[in-house]
Amino acid sequence: MTPQPNPQVGAAVKAADRAHVFHSWSAQELIDPPAIAGAEGAYFWDYDGNRYLDFTSGLVYTNIGYQHPKVVAAIQEQAATMTTFAPAFAVEARSEAARLIAERTPGDLDKIFFTNAGADAVEHATRMARLHTGRPKVLSAYRSYHGGTHQAINLTGDPRRWASDTGAAGVVRFWAPFLYRSRFYAETEQQECERALQHLEDTIVFEGPQTVAAIILETVPGTAGIMVPPPGYLAGVRALCDKYGIVFILDEVMAGFGRTGEWFAADLFDVTPDLLTFAKGVNSGYVPLGGVAISRKIAETFAERPYPGGLTYSGHPLACAAAVATINVMAEEGVVEHAANLGACVIEPGLRELAERHPSVGEVRGVGMFWALELVRNRETREPLVPYNATGDANAPMAAFGAAAKKNGLWPFINMNRTHVVPACTITETEAKEGLAALDAALSAADEHTV
Repeated sequence: MTPQPNPQVGAAVKAADRAHVFHSWSAQELIDPPAIAGAEGAYFWDYDGNRYLDFTSGLVYTNIGYQHPKVVAAIQEQAATMTTFAPAFAVEARSEAARLIAERTPGDLDKIFFTNAGADAVEHATRMARLHTGRPKVLSAYRSYHGGTHQAINLTGDPRRWASDTGAAGVVRFWAPFLYRSRFYAETEQQECERALQHLEDTIVFEGPQTVAAIILETVPGTAGIMVPPPGYLAGVRALCDKYGIVFILDEVMAGFGRTGEWFAADLFDVTPDLLTFAKGVNSGYVPLGGVAISRKIAETFAERPYPGGLTYSGHPLACAAAVATINVMAEEGVVEHAANLGACVIEPGLRELAERHPSVGEVRGVGMFWALELVRNRETREPLVPYNATGDANAPMAAFGAAAKKNGLWPFINMNRTHVVPACTITETEAKEGLAALDAALSAADEHTV
């Protein structure tokens, strides 16, 4: 679709936004949100006629792109039939969504508890783990993001936690593996894996295994940097959980539903958790939906004991109808396979070629449609292009990179000193190469700040 400029409407949309919308994670008077007129496939556009290839897929959730006609039609059909209904009843869209999700989750994760988003999925998964074990503590990694609600933000490892950190939420943090910036002085993936697992076991032992209810990990950490765990790590965590009677929670909110070239990233590592959280890609974000996939042993805890939790909109029919349509579209159109193939054959080699040309690229890492470029000032020392959690003038190099990308029609995902390449899993080879070319041009702006 070719966007038709309409700056007068755009100005009105922006004025109303500035007057009344309170934006998340922002200093309200220091932001300038673009007014968006429309979106389709892998693109969106503003009222001034500027069109962008979206390398963020929203917030890494439009896995099938914007406005897929089959999902739009399913939402319309459900709205005409049953717009909403309370969660205590059996409803066709809810039942079918749960069935389709359970068919794809690993192992015996066959019971689905629906939430409205990923954060409340994490809230309920940790609650289930604590009730199942009778233990208070949950272990989470420093480089992680699990959501913005109270428990989820306390489980989070990045700076967004700091302002809301109570320091008394029963959370203990540990270092997960990340060879490029190893906390374990490792030189190989095997060393990183072995030392990270030993560190985790030491943490469990010193905290008291009998006090630890769960370990929660993003299968492949998303916002924190897309660090694919080394071979054997997740299997090692599974073994530690089994050894000490700890519930293993995998957060697949961002990595799930095709993003890594598998239905769930756990399939890449042949690992089955006890609880798995999901959201985002389950229906491409068309209507808010999240959930927890629950193993048989956890579900049995609540077979004759009420689970003390719920949501008014749990399994909302519109959201579930969108999930049913999205999962069916992904299966019919081979979206998961496409993400794996395009990632391996186009995205990865393209990014590695960029790394050879641009001194600002310290590392390329990822899988499927889930990639990150670590931008550095110096490849030898690996000094980040901007300091950790930089703001203002200290963040100028990344701001320059972002501006250059947008000038070339690419909307980039930027977090600290990284840019993530996370387009729709349905992006075409031509679109992917268009994005890589725009990224190539934008990296020249980052190169100017290298030494």
